[in-house]
Amino acid sequence: MDRQGGLASSAVEGSDPPAATTGGVPAPTPTRGGRQVIPRPPSARPGAAAPWSALAGPRRRGITTTRVTAALARPRGTGETLPPSRAPLPEAALPAAVLVALFDEEGEARVVLTRRAAHLRAHRGEVSFPGGRLDGEETPEAGALREAAEEIGLDPRPVTLVGRLSPVSTYASASAITPVVGVLPGRPPVVPNAAEVEHVFDVALAELADDGVFREEWWSIAGAAPFPVWFFELPDDTVWGATARILVDLLRVVLGP
Repeated sequence: MDRQGGLASSAVEGSDPPAATTGGVPAPTPTRGGRQVIPRPPSARPGAAAPWSALAGPRRRGITTTRVTAALARPRGTGETLPPSRAPLPEAALPAAVLVALFDEEGEARVVLTRRAAHLRAHRGEVSFPGGRLDGEETPEAGALREAAEEIGLDPRPVTLVGRLSPVSTYASASAITPVVGVLPGRPPVVPNAAEVEHVFDVALAELADDGVFREEWWSIAGAAPFPVWFFELPDDTVWGATARILVDLLRVVLGP
């Protein structure tokens, strides 16, 4: 599993340069961003700064798994949950779960991410968490652990489940996703399943909270009301969509809304 972000970044062979901007939104800097094709509408416009941008640098460091666990144990107010991304999914949306797997290294919690295989039908080549659809009466916790074992060979036995984040939806696959947060005792061995995963890597939460990594855009599609779309520009990868929304929610839980 490669480390990514900050001084410990690792380039991915075969990565293409970032695509040019459309819709008047500034393109990411040449040193950040991945090969993902972002279906940005022409009406896209820049949004606000990161919710944590007013915090001093030291408050965005030392985000350990202990700090995350304590934050998840606190009750959340109605103003601390994520705003809707688009109109609600139909009732036929299928339940799914993802595992937000964290481990500490050098005093910072790191999160395990994957790049989905390019041949998949939905979300091909995008950065995601290990996860997928639930089987039958399976709980989100059981489903997240099962999918992580299937996709990246993650042994579920050392994982301590510490809570859930706000549910999110994906429209390409009509899924209603429950993010489940799990803590590992250290860097886990992983073996990506080539049928589903091209690459497994990890990034420090503190790196995600750094200046210049997060950006917001406002999109309007098919006459719908404008909605925010969030991005994290990493070396060789762009995290966006449902994965970025989950990461924003995690950072808001730890750093404040």
